[in-house]
Amino acid sequence: MSSTPEDPSNAPVYGPTDGFGSDPELPKTDDTTAVEKHYPEPVAPPTSTPTGTAVTDRTRAATTWVGLVIGAIVLILLLVFILQNLESASVKILAWQIDFPLGITILLSAIAGALIMALAGGIRIVQIRRAAKRQL
Repeated sequence: MSSTPEDPSNAPVYGPTDGFGSDPELPKTDDTTAVEKHYPEPVAPPTSTPTGTAVTDRTRAATTWVGLVIGAIVLILLLVFILQNLESASVKILAWQIDFPLGITILLSAIAGALIMALAGGIRIVQIRRAAKRQL
């Protein structure tokens, strides 16, 4: 990765307080080239962190691990919820009548709602893709 931005419109804006650019109280001199005007000298990054630990970018393995830990916590909370709501609930759907524990009934209702939402979103995505193909 280069130390200078490729597009001048994405270049950071520096002012007199940053140590770059001219001081408004000093007379202006135009002794810089056009490249130097758009690409000021970069400031060197510090050689070490204040705490003395190495800084690394987030990896896919770390992100996956965090996702698995969060998923395990959610599953534990769902298990506790189901175990605390074991009284039977009667659900009538059209001609069927099903008796489930209350916790499982609520969980199945939430899953059904998520599936209906995903179906509606999927239909909308197909509509947008077809419209985009027609414009090409």
